[in-house]
Amino acid sequence: MAPLWIDRFEGLRGLDDDIRALLLARGRLVAMPKGTVAFGPGKRAENLLLMLKGSVRVQQVSDAGREIVLFRIQAGESCVLTAACLLAGQAYAAEGIAETDIEAVAIPQEVFDDLVARAPAFRNFVFSAYSKRMTDLFFLIDEIAFQRMDIRLAQKLLDLSQGQDSLRITHQQLSVELGTAREVISRQLLEFQRRGWVAQARGVVMILDRNHLIHLAAT
Repeated sequence: MAPLWIDRFEGLRGLDDDIRALLLARGRLVAMPKGTVAFGPGKRAENLLLMLKGSVRVQQVSDAGREIVLFRIQAGESCVLTAACLLAGQAYAAEGIAETDIEAVAIPQEVFDDLVARAPAFRNFVFSAYSKRMTDLFFLIDEIAFQRMDIRLAQKLLDLSQGQDSLRITHQQLSVELGTAREVISRQLLEFQRRGWVAQARGVVMILDRNHLIHLAAT
């Protein structure tokens, strides 16, 4: 493990030397290939995960099989859902899936509990990340409850395309991203296509008029 992995996390850089030494000594490097289920409903949290490389998609699945993406854990971030489970002593209520090959540092629960109790800087790191993610989730709830689907879809296409004109994604995957039915996405994409904003091929959405999508997303 690279000795300076801890410095990739802004909230951990100012820790006292003894706390840094403990994290470096007890942190364990883990690697998972793309597609691995990192955690799932009913499983107990055993380690705080600090992401070094890659992306984990955290999603909720209903009893009826409907899925919605809650958030993503990117490099330089901690898994706040795991932190919440460790703090509450509860099992996961959502699943995390590696979207890419990932590398992370696993901090054992006993070390996590010890540092939350006695290290204010570490405690601030945990709760600051938790607070930010809770704010993000409130925005998500607001979008689902009150925002039009065409606006949400336009914004999601812009976000996922990352400036590229071609986005490899299925209607089903978009429905999971937005927490709606696949048929709703298909109808809306057909309307975007009718307007000349996008074109579609199997598993691909091509953005033809980014400016109109940007304008719609901003309404």
